[in-house]
Amino acid sequence: MSNTSVATEHERSLTIMLPAGRLPLPVMEKARELAQRHGLGVYLSTTQNLRLLGVKEEDLEAIKAELAPLGAMFKGPGKFPLPKVCIGKPSCTMGIVDPAELSARILARFGERPNVKPKFKIAIAGCTLSCSGALLVDIGVVTTRNGFDLYVGGKGGPYPKVGRRVLRGVSEAEVLEAIGKLVDFHDAKTANKQRLIKLLEDPEFPFAVEE
Repeated sequence: MSNTSVATEHERSLTIMLPAGRLPLPVMEKARELAQRHGLGVYLSTTQNLRLLGVKEEDLEAIKAELAPLGAMFKGPGKFPLPKVCIGKPSCTMGIVDPAELSARILARFGERPNVKPKFKIAIAGCTLSCSGALLVDIGVVTTRNGFDLYVGGKGGPYPKVGRRVLRGVSEAEVLEAIGKLVDFHDAKTANKQRLIKLLEDPEFPFAVEE
């Protein structure tokens, strides 16, 4: 695949969303074909998505139309964020669960939620090593031998913050319920976009935060 294209003011990037970081072979093959045909760059993002770089404005909809029948989903405003996951069980000897399964259940419950306000990120770790960076996102789920721990308010960037634990050793059902409460709270408190760390001190925050 070409990786030499340079974007201009008339070019864009197209992000193909990959649940649990899985890249279906038909999508990969079509992306390769489109990249060669249109001279595009291909970037595997740190959020486990696939980006086509240097897409001309006039080609954008045609490229999407070729990818969509293969099940490709495209990033856009108002969409529920895809959880970032580690590889987990059974491919990792440290894995306690397969994070892709929990990711799928989160998306089945919340993925069609309309008009989700930015900016928050979710990550799931299949063990306490947290290779997916679950402690550095707004909502982090860490698998332990005693259940799931839930962290909130983590962030990266120039001033990184480690998330603070709000639940310890809970079930999957309790994780899904908690995510729903956090998303509702974030939506109610956010006019445009906001990281959860800035909302932890709100008196209506739905959980007690561990020090």
